[in-house]
Amino acid sequence: MLATAEHPMQLETEIDPRTFHRIAELVYARAGIVLGEKKEALVAARIGKRMRKLGLTRYRDYLALLEKAPEDGEPIEMLNAISTNVTQFFREPAHFDRLAGWLQRWHAAGQTRFRLWCAAASTGEEPYCLAMLAREHLPSSADVRILATDLSTRALAEASAGVYSAEDVAPIPRELLARYFSRGPDQRYTALPALTGLIKFARLNLAHPPYPMRGPFDVIFCRNVMIYFDNDVRRRLLDECHRLLRPEGFLVVGHSESLSGILGHFRPVEPSIYTNP
Repeated sequence: MLATAEHPMQLETEIDPRTFHRIAELVYARAGIVLGEKKEALVAARIGKRMRKLGLTRYRDYLALLEKAPEDGEPIEMLNAISTNVTQFFREPAHFDRLAGWLQRWHAAGQTRFRLWCAAASTGEEPYCLAMLAREHLPSSADVRILATDLSTRALAEASAGVYSAEDVAPIPRELLARYFSRGPDQRYTALPALTGLIKFARLNLAHPPYPMRGPFDVIFCRNVMIYFDNDVRRRLLDECHRLLRPEGFLVVGHSESLSGILGHFRPVEPSIYTNP
């Protein structure tokens, strides 16, 4: 039912189980994200925002639209709404300390080409951190490229813009903030070309290998994304990481994530860090 002036928009109070299960199936098929029964309220709230924008009031009407829409249309908007983009600058800081050490060690050994992949870039904080560390710990002559991918086109648009609030940039050390961001009159901070010039942002669905990249990468940051997948999707993702990571390179996952039982070709180095032997 479409909202009209005579019948103002009022969403259904809850999503019916059949509609929720079908939407959950579509989300899993398209993105590998598992939505359990306890996610009904979250799905209803996030899809509700899209429904208001589209002038829909019933969840089953939105589902009907979703199933008829082309793959590059409403399904992408639905995944933008469903996917979680929680991040911050220098989140889980020990990982960045490790990265700084690897870059310094490899450079000291004569390496001049460095390739890093941020597999779940969200709104860009993580790849910009990788770029700051590359600028700080490698000479300007080093050949550095950072690939930053995400499922959400909305998050990638924010990441590409590279504009953040004062609250967003609070975790960045002052000297790095002054060196790599400009502050505008609106008190928002914009990443400078010294960072943006190292990063390529691209949409990538981690649930659908093979990935279009050739690699090899020295380091892959794939943090806090596998928690949304089941083991089948995780195994496929890890197989691709193994294919794309160079020997003795490093895979970094979130501290709350474990590869127990799905380790495959990787060897643990320390909690949340693995290598490709």
